[in-house]
Amino acid sequence: MFPPIEPFESGYLAVGDGHQIYWEASGRPDGIPALYLHGGPGSGLTPGYRRLFDPDVFQIVSFDQRGCGRSHPLVTEEGADLSTNTTAHLVADIEALRAHRGVDRWLVTGASWGTTLALAHAQAHPARVTELILFAVTTTTAAEVQWITEAMGNVFPREWDQFASAVERRPGQRLIDAYYDAITDPDPQVRERTAAAWCAWEDVHVSLAPDHRPSPRFEDPQFRQVFATLVIHYWKHAAFTGNRDLHDGVHRLEGIPGVLIHGRLDVSSPLRTAWRLHRAWPGSRLVVADDGHGGEDMAAAVRAAIAEYASRFGDPAGRSGLS
Repeated sequence: MFPPIEPFESGYLAVGDGHQIYWEASGRPDGIPALYLHGGPGSGLTPGYRRLFDPDVFQIVSFDQRGCGRSHPLVTEEGADLSTNTTAHLVADIEALRAHRGVDRWLVTGASWGTTLALAHAQAHPARVTELILFAVTTTTAAEVQWITEAMGNVFPREWDQFASAVERRPGQRLIDAYYDAITDPDPQVRERTAAAWCAWEDVHVSLAPDHRPSPRFEDPQFRQVFATLVIHYWKHAAFTGNRDLHDGVHRLEGIPGVLIHGRLDVSSPLRTAWRLHRAWPGSRLVVADDGHGGEDMAAAVRAAIAEYASRFGDPAGRSGLS
């Protein structure tokens, strides 16, 4: 990993609907533009993402997505409106940030949910993306949501029983819908219990790697509730893609290279998702790491893919990324 660095510039950008997103830029101010999209939804930024990029080469841009991190308002604040927090809104926020930074085209990277958002952005605005580097690949289809929330009980039966019994579920109701009802309940105690149960399940299913450890971030009650609210919201609606999924729009990525990096031990997002996307996307390359949903091998593969991109893109002084 590259040494830790601090942003050279940061701020808030008003993106409409009462939202202000926190953004930051690190590395070289006139460097190759690169966007990083965090996971979750609702994880917010942590400083480690900056260390994937050579700070002498890249202008590294990222932001806390609507409702989480340092963006305002948090999804848990009184009066927060979930109807203004959808994939289409986040894609529009990316475009607003790109214009704000004066970037014409950029490398787009993303982790986990960030891969779903990166694909949605690239399919909506292919002329603005030079390449995609995606790791812990998800596309947030209804089938993927059903796998994590229902079928995963075949892998972790004891833990799933605890997860399923933590909320009231009507006969025939999908578990994700029951969790949505609970996480939006007017009773704050119900919402807190729901968030705790959801995050406990997240820690169970994220990886089959024997050295996997629970996330310390889930010890923070506010983080738990922000994270759980946004994940459940986006999963209930299968990333708001309507009657199609992101695989149907792969043809819009024609001419855009992509590197898909995925862990063989990732049980929450099975390798088949990345494989299916790779098969449909002729310009993609699939790298399989001996990791779960993250890990050292995956991080090394990400750094290698970013470095390879930099070598192909040329010297920063001669690039065409900035408008």
